[in-house]
Amino acid sequence: MNIKNFLKISFGVAVLGATQIACINDDKWDAPEIVCNNKFDAPTMTMAQFVALSPATGVYSVPAQDATHPAVIFDGYVVSSDANGNFYKTIAFQDKPENPTVGLVVGINKSLNYTDFPVGAHIRIKANGMVIGKSAGVVTLGVTDPDFAIGRIPESIISRYVAGVCNGSGLDVAKITPTELSLADIKNDKYINTLVTVKNVQFIDAEVGQNLMNTDASGTAVDTDRHIVDIYGTQATIRTDGFFKPTYKIPNTSGDITFVVSKFNSSFQNVIRGVNDINFKNSRLTSATVIFNEAFANLTANAWTAYSVSGTQTWGTTNFGNPAPSAYMSGLGSVNEDWLISKPISLAGATAAKFYFESDVRFPGNPLQVLITTDNYAGGNPNGLNWVPLNAFVDTDVATFGGFVPSGLVDLAPYLNQNVRIAFKYTNPSSSVASAVEIDNVKVFKTP
Repeated sequence: MNIKNFLKISFGVAVLGATQIACINDDKWDAPEIVCNNKFDAPTMTMAQFVALSPATGVYSVPAQDATHPAVIFDGYVVSSDANGNFYKTIAFQDKPENPTVGLVVGINKSLNYTDFPVGAHIRIKANGMVIGKSAGVVTLGVTDPDFAIGRIPESIISRYVAGVCNGSGLDVAKITPTELSLADIKNDKYINTLVTVKNVQFIDAEVGQNLMNTDASGTAVDTDRHIVDIYGTQATIRTDGFFKPTYKIPNTSGDITFVVSKFNSSFQNVIRGVNDINFKNSRLTSATVIFNEAFANLTANAWTAYSVSGTQTWGTTNFGNPAPSAYMSGLGSVNEDWLISKPISLAGATAAKFYFESDVRFPGNPLQVLITTDNYAGGNPNGLNWVPLNAFVDTDVATFGGFVPSGLVDLAPYLNQNVRIAFKYTNPSSSVASAVEIDNVKVFKTP
């Protein structure tokens, strides 16, 4: 039931009863207290714990609650809205209003879900009898369906699984604070179905002046991809549904944009809730300069040093990459410490500098270390230099070579106007356990 309508009905009945009593006695009476009761008991686990139940393949069916199977209940906060036509029959939600750790999507066979569950609505899911698994590459919650592995919840039984959480007198609605990310950050599965804001971006040149939505020969709007870009050349897709209502002409300006991160199979596509999520009021951006660009056709063109402290293997290249080839290291069969060290990179004259790369890792092992130094290096064992770890993301999905993952844009501000070397340090402490690591598209940008 729509919790807002429920409250209106309850309030109306209470007022009618009070009015009748007032007619019998006198014309003085107190307005009755509006009471909101939660449909489900308190959560039995966190949303992150529940999402962890999703298998790598197939679906997990949550057992119906009985004497041997306890209630499976968790909370979330709505970040999507179908008020403008996007998010058709789906609700995206995350585990916290701010700094979420996980997002999820549930299919609901009903339109205008924003009237029941507006942005920020605190919802509670009782998942007993539901299924969770990957649909088109995204962890999805739903119910069994004869035609689909994960089906939408029928409108007649939505309240069996999803309900609002009360704040004492009505639906608890929190303020959602979007996570601020760069375009290089968002292409990471951990942000899927969470609300983010990206600053200092613009639509690509070729799309300026076009409508946000394409139309077919009859003039009917169709599903459309548009593309935003930052000064580092990183692009992201903005996806709008054919049912999207507002009209919007792409401006020749830049600014900030808020959206829910989404994905279809291996392609990230991001969904705005309305044109108010686009705040482009600044002039067009000037691109940063790429001062180091390595696609690893070999290790000599950009004078990389591959040095093996221990082990029989060393860094080399492989015919896999994004695109091929890439740098590659695997130490299976020996105990390894292997370094891949860049040539000196000058950050002279820069007011800002960023570092970026992509990685793909398979098999468990020690995490790859990403390091930087301003020391001179003349070859040989690099352990005597002063190396500082860089806060870069390295692929954590070791079950398979699942595709290259961006590091994010790593800030090099502490090293402006200096010469730096960047190194990838690979170690494995056992000859029987070792990860395989691929590195590609290493770039350093500077802004004059």
